[in-house]
Amino acid sequence: MSSVIENTCTEHSRSIPDGWVETTLGEVCEITSAKRIFAKEYKTFGIPFFRGKEVTEKYNGNEVSTELFITREKYEEIKEKYGVPVYNDILLTSVGTLGNPYLVEKDFEFYFKDGNLTWFKNFNKIDSKYLFYWIVSPQGKENLSHARIGSTQQAYTMTALKRVEIVKPPLPEQKAIANILTAFDDKIENLQAQNKTLEQTAQTIFKEWFGKYQVGDELPDGWRVGKLGDVIEIFDSQRIPLSKSQREEKKGEFRYYGATSIMDYVDEYLFDGIYLLLAEDGSVMDDEGYPFLQYVWGKFWVNNHAHILTGKYGFSTEILYLFCKQMKVAGIVTGAVQLKINQKNLLGFELVIPPEQNLAELDKLIQSFFQKVRLNSDQIEYLKKTRDTLLPKLMSGQLRVNEFKA
Repeated sequence: MSSVIENTCTEHSRSIPDGWVETTLGEVCEITSAKRIFAKEYKTFGIPFFRGKEVTEKYNGNEVSTELFITREKYEEIKEKYGVPVYNDILLTSVGTLGNPYLVEKDFEFYFKDGNLTWFKNFNKIDSKYLFYWIVSPQGKENLSHARIGSTQQAYTMTALKRVEIVKPPLPEQKAIANILTAFDDKIENLQAQNKTLEQTAQTIFKEWFGKYQVGDELPDGWRVGKLGDVIEIFDSQRIPLSKSQREEKKGEFRYYGATSIMDYVDEYLFDGIYLLLAEDGSVMDDEGYPFLQYVWGKFWVNNHAHILTGKYGFSTEILYLFCKQMKVAGIVTGAVQLKINQKNLLGFELVIPPEQNLAELDKLIQSFFQKVRLNSDQIEYLKKTRDTLLPKLMSGQLRVNEFKA
């Protein structure tokens, strides 16, 4: 497809573009929910069973941590009697965390929880991929906000969702818009897959070289047992937390990190270089006991919920990252309600330390992998920003795709 995007912004930016029509979600698709599944029917393996949690993980581009399943027999029964989500149907989180959509992938079998998720299917003169992007656009989020009910726990009702207004272009233009945005997401997904492979390869090499020796084993000459504090520099004293209101006043281009992810963007930075962030409190480890880590670089700000580390004495930050990826931290976590890995326990964590020559050889081997990870990640960030800039303009008709094919 060859498309030309034309800027048609005028002073009457809220007027409906030529050829576009006003309608409602209830007029462009069937909005329904699931056949109820009872708790006694949950299994520990089988066909994946999605709740809002799993859809939100999909929406955020994370691995899905499926915990519930139903039997193949139950799935086939529901499929025969009531139908199941199919390729390009949409599920929408509708209780608690609202408005996260999932566009069903091809050849993926799963079922979902009634009430937690709303099912959009049987589309009428609307492209489901276009509708997906409309849902995540500022226009879609604003219109969907009018369908909320509740104060303590907000929710969407199907009746309210059916009344939500949407302005849509002709079907061929919808497909052209969806194709443009999908091209960005496909490229982002490809780069993310490359990074996953690069990290897995580096981790495999690390395990082959150093993973066979544990604390308590008989070690080769030159190897020793030490503490994490022997091989890291820690920069926690330079952290400065910012409240939400402070971040609002300091909006900018530099990443603001929390314990497990980027929380915001601000107009100043505290650090410039390559670092490892290890979650200090709150969410500190996954279900298998490994710490939450962020390999970060460039100019950025960090709050007081993540330890800020680099390696020393032969431990590059990349080798430190690979070591911490297989470091079981449950034994150094304190707190019952609010989990914490304090600095003292972190620095005292015992590990096997190879000779510096061995570390140097490994570092030389893996640096090219991490250089590619950084380049890919920077490109991902650029693509996301470009896509998110285009999205509201395409959805409003401010930018028109004036050459398109169905």
